[in-house]
Parts: sequence; structure tokens; C-alpha cells
Amino acid sequence: KEVVYMHPLLEPILKETFGVVLYQEQVMQIVQVLAGFTLGQADILRRAMGKKKHDVLMAQKENFLIGTAKNGIDKKLAEKIFDLLVNFADYGFNKSHSAAYALVAYQTAYLKAHYPHEFMAAMLTSFMTNADKIKIYIEQCQHMGIKILPPDINLSGAAFTADTKMGGIRFGLAAIKNVGEAAINSIIEIRRKDGPFSSLMDFCCRVDSRVINKRVLEYLVRSGAFDSFGNKRSQLLAVIDQLIEMALLKRKDADSGQLSLFGETPIAQETIELPDIDELPLMDRLNSEKEITGFYITGHPLDLYRSKMRNIKSIEQLLEDKVQDNDYVKIAGMIDSVKKRTTRKGDTMCILQVEDFTQSVEIVVFPNVFYNSVNIIMPETPVVIAGKVNLLDNGFKVMASKISLLDDYKESYWIQINAMQENESTLKNLMEILVKYHGDYTVCFYFTTNNKKIKAQKQYWIDGSTEAIDSIKKLLGDDAVRIG
Repeated sequence: KEVVYMHPLLEPILKETFGVVLYQEQVMQIVQVLAGFTLGQADILRRAMGKKKHDVLMAQKENFLIGTAKNGIDKKLAEKIFDLLVNFADYGFNKSHSAAYALVAYQTAYLKAHYPHEFMAAMLTSFMTNADKIKIYIEQCQHMGIKILPPDINLSGAAFTADTKMGGIRFGLAAIKNVGEAAINSIIEIRRKDGPFSSLMDFCCRVDSRVINKRVLEYLVRSGAFDSFGNKRSQLLAVIDQLIEMALLKRKDADSGQLSLFGETPIAQETIELPDIDELPLMDRLNSEKEITGFYITGHPLDLYRSKMRNIKSIEQLLEDKVQDNDYVKIAGMIDSVKKRTTRKGDTMCILQVEDFTQSVEIVVFPNVFYNSVNIIMPETPVVIAGKVNLLDNGFKVMASKISLLDDYKESYWIQINAMQENESTLKNLMEILVKYHGDYTVCFYFTTNNKKIKAQKQYWIDGSTEAIDSIKKLLGDDAVRIG
């Protein structure tokens, strides 16, 4: 489209950026040309913009208006131009800085497109100490079709690594609590020197028990680092004490040069029979992974509910949307913690921490809601919470108005019907669509002419399929269907 300049003097300054103030150098030129600023004054303004010092910027406004008045520039136009410069302070850089960012953006976009496993592994490694960021990038990997693989005693390095053979990204050993740098270096060096480990017994015999003690061993097992041997985690945990004791004896025999009757060292001879027991329950395994690494690795407790959560905005999306005070929101996730409080009147309320796939949020539950939901307010419970936003300096919390089990949650479809559509032919076509795509999702009608809301009879509930929604939108318009 045609470029329009607010003042003719701006054209030579902004021509290369199509009339948009993009670089700090342009700001310095504008205040010099329009208001007669010296280079020193212009640099003060530039520095204030670079450091987002709005108070300093506003202090320069008077000097700018005086200068523009001397050059015969209308005061209202001058104020408009200065306001534009102030807005620029929220995103502007100098030209060389912008060019450098552009180059890095191009390079990283190329790497993400052509080497997605390696790129995301590097991203995860760079945020290894930031649990919130790691969750976001793990979820991003899921969307990209990249598997997040558990740590593996034979394949993992210290950091996240691309495992293209398995089509995923392998967790690094450094992500496991209590497995320090010395233990990791020892494991990697033994693998390099003598080859991969063949079993947990082999591992115990070859590592130094002073570096890798019982606690480290338990954390490695519980994180899934020995899953590739084909044993159940429950079996390995049951025999850890025996394995450590036998490994110590064998190392002692080997170091002293004792031989078996057949002239072989006993290290490769004896094994411990694993008990025939059930694997740990899924939630126990997942909770262990989270406790040990800070994340769910081989699955997520909410995986079973992804389809139910598909139309509920994630906590991360709500943050990106910059929800406002008193906005009504719906959040789906799992209760992570419950802290009960007693009000001045002696009633019980509580503070919940609820977590979805990427983020967690604080939920305030006042007595009336607490008593209605007391049977489901407990850790590890998947829930849907509706309530109003209370903005904070670094995010938001939600004042709950309703809490229900995610198992019981079913989407409602609101169909908006305007005055022009309230005719026999249109309504008949709508009913035919609803009958064709009959299902167990509630349908409600909203008539804009009188703000009337009606819940449809069960025979007109729908299956929630894309075909059903598309058919309704084709009949009534793209904004006719809202999921509530």
C-alpha cells in the first residue's frame, strides 16, 4: 500500500523503512531535523529509549515541542510524532543490532526447519535449569511430532541429545537429581572405554560405588535410565541392595585376584534372579519421573484428556492473550497441591496449584465453592475450573466459581441465531444438521434479538465433529458457534 508520511521532513529519514520508525538512528535524525536537537541531546533520548526510561523520555517532550514550534510545525502534529517515538521505545533497537537479530532469526529458523531434533535438543539444553521453559519446549516437541525419550544409561549424554534413530530427543543424565557431574563423567568414560552396559548388574560391577551410590542408582532406575534392558522398574528397585552388595564382593574378589574353580573371575558369572512382581502403577512411575527430573517423561497424567482439553485454552495461551482483571476463564489441568485456610468466620477455603501441560496457576477457592467441591479437591485430581481472573505483577490467579472433574466434563456448543436467521427454512436446516451429527455434546441456542438462551433437547445434541461445526458455520456464519 502507499506510504504516507506524517510530515514531509520525515520522508528522507523513513523512506528505507516504508514510513515506519524502526531504528534508534532514525529517532535521532527525526529530533535533529524536526526539533533542532544537538547530537548530544539526541543521544540522551536514544539512551532513554534503549533502557525504556519513560520518565526521561517525557522530560524531553517539552524541548521537542519548543524545537518543532520554531520550525513551524503544528503543535498537535508534533505531539503525535513524539508519542510515536515514545511507543517506539518498547521495541526499537539500533540498526546494527536489528540486523544481527535478523541474521540469528534466519539461521535458527533454518535449523528448526531442517534439523528439528537437533535444534529442539539444543533449546532444551539451553534452558535445562529453567523448569517452566523446559515444560513449554517439551510440549512444543509434542506438537512437532518429536518424542521425548527417557534417560538411557547407554545412550544419554549429560545434556539433551537428538536421537534420530528413535525419532526423538533423549533426556540428559544431568537432568536427573542427585546424579552429579562426577557420576555422569564416570558413566560416559566407562562406556567409551569398555563399551555399553549389558544389565544393571553389569553397571554395578563396573562403576565406582564411591561415585555412584545407592541413592544415585535408585534415581537412575526410577527415571527410566535402565528401561532399555527390558526389566520392570519395580523389579530393579526390589533387588538394588542385593546388587550393590554382590557387586562390591565381586569387585573385591577381582581386585584381590581371586579366581573361580574354572580359572575365571566371578564378575561375569553370577546374576540375581529378579522377582516376578507387577510393574509400578503408571501414576507412581510418572510421579517418580517428575520428582527426579522435574518433568513427566514417558507420559503425562493428562494425556488421556487431550481431546477433552482441545478447546480449553492452556494457561500459557491465557498468558499470551494477556487476560484482564475479572475476565471469565476456564482452566483444565491437574491439582498439584492443596493448602487449606480458615477464614475469620471459621469457614474453610483453600489455595490450589493447578498444572496443565506447560504451566501452573494459583486457584483461590472460597468457602462456598470449597464445600460444593470438597470431595474432588485433592492432589493428582484432573479438574476443570471456571472463575474470574485476578491480575498479578508477574501473571494472574483465578478466583474459582466452579470446580468439576475432568472425567465428567463435556463441552457445550452455543449456537448464535440472529434476527435474519429466525425463519422457518433456516431453523429447519439447522435442526437437520443437528440430527445428522447427533451425539452427547450439549447444544444451547442464543437468540440475539431478545438475548434469549435455550438448552436444546437431547435429540438435538451433537457429536462435536469438525464436519458438524463446519456445517453449522456454513449455514449461520463463521461466528455462529462458540464452545462454552
